[in-house]
Amino acid sequence: MMAHPRCVGRRFEVRGAFMLNTLRTLPASSDLADRSADPQSACASPDDLSRNIFGLLGIPVDALHFPSLLRSMELATNAGAPFLISTPNVNFLVKSQINGTFRESMLLSDLCLADGMPLIWIAKLLRIPIHERVAGSDLFGRLKSANATGRRLRVFLLGGAEGLAAAVGARLNAERGGLECAGVLNPGFGTIEEMSSPKIIDEINASNADLIAVFFGAEKAQAWLLHNHWRLRPPVRAQFGATINFEAGTVRRAPPMLRSTGFEWLWRIKEEPYLWRRYWSDGKALLAMLVTCVLPLMLSEWRTRNLNRLSIARCEDHGSVTISLSGAAVATHVDGAIEQLRDALDSGKQLIVDVSNTQYVDARFFGLFLMVRKQLAGRGQKLLFTGASAGLRRIFRLNRFEFLLSQEV
Repeated sequence: MMAHPRCVGRRFEVRGAFMLNTLRTLPASSDLADRSADPQSACASPDDLSRNIFGLLGIPVDALHFPSLLRSMELATNAGAPFLISTPNVNFLVKSQINGTFRESMLLSDLCLADGMPLIWIAKLLRIPIHERVAGSDLFGRLKSANATGRRLRVFLLGGAEGLAAAVGARLNAERGGLECAGVLNPGFGTIEEMSSPKIIDEINASNADLIAVFFGAEKAQAWLLHNHWRLRPPVRAQFGATINFEAGTVRRAPPMLRSTGFEWLWRIKEEPYLWRRYWSDGKALLAMLVTCVLPLMLSEWRTRNLNRLSIARCEDHGSVTISLSGAAVATHVDGAIEQLRDALDSGKQLIVDVSNTQYVDARFFGLFLMVRKQLAGRGQKLLFTGASAGLRRIFRLNRFEFLLSQEV
């Protein structure tokens, strides 16, 4: 049984509409689960709570545009701290439902970009303000531009078919654009451990690169990046998937018009027929999520549209801080919640969120919960919830965040 905490903080109500919190340009370093055991953790940035991030069917997605992304990458490069970028698309979304480790790689990333038009469509249906697709291939193209960043970024190209990375690296250096190739390596096929040998890591670190561009499959790339997070010196790292094929010219990318309509997958199948199985499987899974999750959430959102009140209370005892949310935990009230949750995190105590009187939780608050969870994971703690009603559990389940309730008080 949980002891009744002593209320030491203030209780206040939030009404009306706050402006959504804008994304801080100063990036926060990755708070991986094993950070507390690593000496570099002492240099961590404050927190991720101010990220303009939303929970979308179990994964986090940042609402940002290319200029903000490029600025964040520039600041991360200058800071020299590890900065992991994930690029979720439909395949990421589907895999995250069945692979908890893969899902964690996105939850623990410093930025998650909407790299797929279906994610934008789902966001629109759920009234989530994510309007711009930020694809990894487009990001690589922007970085190549001479005016994309303040200086040329040194990039290490890892993976791809034999000879592709070397060809792309030579082209980058010949063009003298925004990217300079600092090294290439194809580690071949093998386990994550085999592809993480001291020789491989030393070669990457010796390049003095600013960015590691990984061209493995999604699950292997994310697993490799997490496995070697604290061993790698280049600050910015991301999985770019098939971008190496586009850059090498071995596969033609879909025309911009087709990409903007969300039917790039048809072109990809034309270019690489073996991909039809993946798109067929992902398409069926996406359709199931639309029917079982997105449509019910649209109805729930419509029914709760008139909820405009949230009361936040903080109670504290010798070992924990409890934040109680009474009313609608929706985007218009997120600023007040960020203030209270940040203060609770600063206490260093176990954090408990009491949702016994919470009527609804929207995508913005799920994004905030994920960032609080990430902060706590960095110091070996868990985010605990208490008092979830059957109706609220349904909201968590429809949003695919039922795993947040796995550690209930």
